Amino acid sequence: MIPLFDISLQLNGFPIKKAKAELDKILNVSEDNYNDFIEGRKKEIVNFHLKNNLFYKELANIDSYENWYDLPVLTKYNLQIPLNQRLSTGFNEKNVYINKTSGSSGNPMVFAKDKFSHALTWADYKRLFSWYKIDFNKSLQARFYGMPLTFLANKKLRFKDFLSHRYRFNIFDLSDKGLKKITANFEKKNFDYINGYTSNIVLLAKYLQKKNIVLAHICSSLKVCVVTSEMLFEEDKILLEKQLGIPIVNEYGASEIGIIAFENPDGEWLVNSETLFVEIVDQNNLPVPNGVEGRILVTSLDNKAHPFIRYEVGDYGILDEKSTAKKPILKKLIGRTNDVAVLPSGKKSPGMTFYSITKKLFDDEGNVKEFKIIQTQLDVFEIEYTSEHELTNSEIENIEKEFSNYLEPGLKYIFVRKDNLERGKSGKLKQFKSYLKT
Repeated sequence: MIPLFDISLQLNGFPIKKAKAELDKILNVSEDNYNDFIEGRKKEIVNFHLKNNLFYKELANIDSYENWYDLPVLTKYNLQIPLNQRLSTGFNEKNVYINKTSGSSGNPMVFAKDKFSHALTWADYKRLFSWYKIDFNKSLQARFYGMPLTFLANKKLRFKDFLSHRYRFNIFDLSDKGLKKITANFEKKNFDYINGYTSNIVLLAKYLQKKNIVLAHICSSLKVCVVTSEMLFEEDKILLEKQLGIPIVNEYGASEIGIIAFENPDGEWLVNSETLFVEIVDQNNLPVPNGVEGRILVTSLDNKAHPFIRYEVGDYGILDEKSTAKKPILKKLIGRTNDVAVLPSGKKSPGMTFYSITKKLFDDEGNVKEFKIIQTQLDVFEIEYTSEHELTNSEIENIEKEFSNYLEPGLKYIFVRKDNLERGKSGKLKQFKSYLKT
C-alpha cells in the first residue's frame, strides 16, 4: 500500500523522516540523563525566542534565560493579537503551519508551528497509535470530529481525509436517524479504529445499547477507540467498552500543542515528555508536589515559529506520585479553569461537579441522552437535556435534592428539554457554561 499519509506530509513541506529520526534520538536518552536533557532543551527554546521573537522578548522582559520560574505564564489573552506580530524572525505566514483553536474555552486563537515542529508532532502521534497496532498509512479511521458544511471547504477536507485514511461522520446529526446511518457505515467499511470527541462517541454507544448492538460484532476489523477533547468519565468508559467491544483509550491534547497525555496499554495516562514540558503549578505559578492539584502549563520544546512557553492551556490536573522526568503520568484531569460556578454564599464550585452529579442521576434511569448546565444568575441554573421522555416531577425533585446536598440549598433550577443541544462550530459539546463574570 502506498504510504499516502507520509507522502502528503512530505509534499506539504513537513519533514516526517527527519522528525522520526529526531524522535528516536529523544526516546533513546536514558532516564538518568533525562532531567538534564530536558533542562537543556528548555533553555535552548527560551533563548531562541528571546533572541528571535520580539513579542516574547517584550512579554518576558529579560535578555537571557536564568531562572525558569521568572518566566511569565503565557495565556490565550496574551495571544489575542495578529499572528504576524507573534512569529519569530525568519518565519512568515507562508512558511509555517497555521491553524486555529476550536474556541470551546471562549477564546478562539490562530496559531502557528514551524514545519519541523509540526512533523515531530505527527511522528509522535504515529508512535503512540502504533501501541494499538494502528498505522496511519494503512489503518482506516472512523472520525468523529466537526466539519465545514460549505461545499468547497467540505470537499477540501474530505480529500485531506482520503489522504489520511479517514472517514469523517456528520456529528451535527446525532438523532437516532443519523446514528442509524453511522452504524450502517460500520457494516460496509473495514474501520481499524475510532477517533473523536468523547460526547459524540458516547451518544453512539447509547444508541447501540438501545438497539442491542456491539459494534465490533458488525465491524470485526475494529481494534481501538481513542477519545479526546472532552472529559471521559468512568461510567462512559465502561459503556463504550461494552457497546463498541474494543479497548477505549483516553487522549488529552490541545490543537496548538498536540498530544499532552495519552493512555498506554497498561492504563497509565502518560504525559508527553518527548516534545513538551508539562508543569502543574499553584496560584504563584510555582510547581506543586506530585499528587497535588494545580493548573497545567505546557511548553513546546521545538516550536521555533511561535512561542508556547509556560503556556496555560486552561485545565487543572494532578501528576501521579510515581512520575519521573522521562515518564510523567497524569493521575487525573479535573477540568477547565474557567468552568467555575460562583454560588450565593460565595462558595466556588467547578462546573464538572454539576456534571458529575447530574450524570450519575440521569444514568440511573437511562432516559437522558445528553445535557448541559448553564448558570444564568448567581442562584439560577438552566439544565438543557435531550431524552426519550420528559423528566418527571419526582426525578427533578431528586436532582434538586442532590444539588442541595453537594452545593448549597436555595438554588433555583430550570429544566429545558430539547431535540438537540447546541454545539460549538467544531462539534464539541461544552457541558457547563456560566454567564457570570468570575
